[in-house]
Amino acid sequence: MSWTIDEHPTALQYFASLVQSDENFALTEAAISIAQDAAPGLDLQAVMAELDRLQVRLKQRLSGETDPLRQLSALNKFFYGELGFAGNLNNYYDPGNSYIHHVLNTRRGIPISVALIWLELASSLGLAVEGISFPGHFMVKALLPQGQVVLDPLTGESHSANALAERLQPFLDQAGISADEAAPLGLYLQAASPRDIVERMLRNLQEIHQSQRDWDMLVAVINRLMLLQPAKSELLRERGLAYAQAGINDRALSDLERYALVAPDSEYGFLEKTMNNLRKVL
Repeated sequence: MSWTIDEHPTALQYFASLVQSDENFALTEAAISIAQDAAPGLDLQAVMAELDRLQVRLKQRLSGETDPLRQLSALNKFFYGELGFAGNLNNYYDPGNSYIHHVLNTRRGIPISVALIWLELASSLGLAVEGISFPGHFMVKALLPQGQVVLDPLTGESHSANALAERLQPFLDQAGISADEAAPLGLYLQAASPRDIVERMLRNLQEIHQSQRDWDMLVAVINRLMLLQPAKSELLRERGLAYAQAGINDRALSDLERYALVAPDSEYGFLEKTMNNLRKVL
């Protein structure tokens, strides 16, 4: 998608252009652009330029080193030691933890936002690295000649298979999945696609805005999710309920009526009651 020199796409239109194709999915720029809902004047290219500067600094530290294991060690020393990236443990649910420009400035974030910056630097070295949508805590992995290494993006600490199985167990217990029914650990360590990564970032923000009752920001996040995952009809319900909370009843009713056409039978009672209440105030 392109625009003429006289046209200025909205932030949402620009996001749509970045995520419309899996083949040309602009992961880093799409992740950065999420923050435009909170910071409309954000200069995306300036943030990209800051990442480029960090890449240059990292390569200067390596002095031509080409061994992947040594590159990984140098990367982690630079990233966690010199730059000081870590988790924002004092304010974990601050929306800013999901905004790449904010994480670059503060050196603090949540696993997925810190991971994206780490992945960008690692990729600039030619390292084979991927993100992992591990339950409860986004991870990264490096594919080295010696084998696969799974790391915590907040610390750079590598995890053994046993340690990962222990981290996974509470989620299996919560889901009522027994040891015999559980999928092999390797299935939880598959590479996350760029689309999946951006969706996880947006879902984190959705949960935060929902809990903080920030309905305008919640709608903004769901609008992005609808562009990212247009086949997920349940997003119509989620946006409709957010509109209702914000008092935008006409849009709430429109979304819920559209969703009702494809909703499972189990939701009809709730939807009918909610839509009737909305019709009364319109």
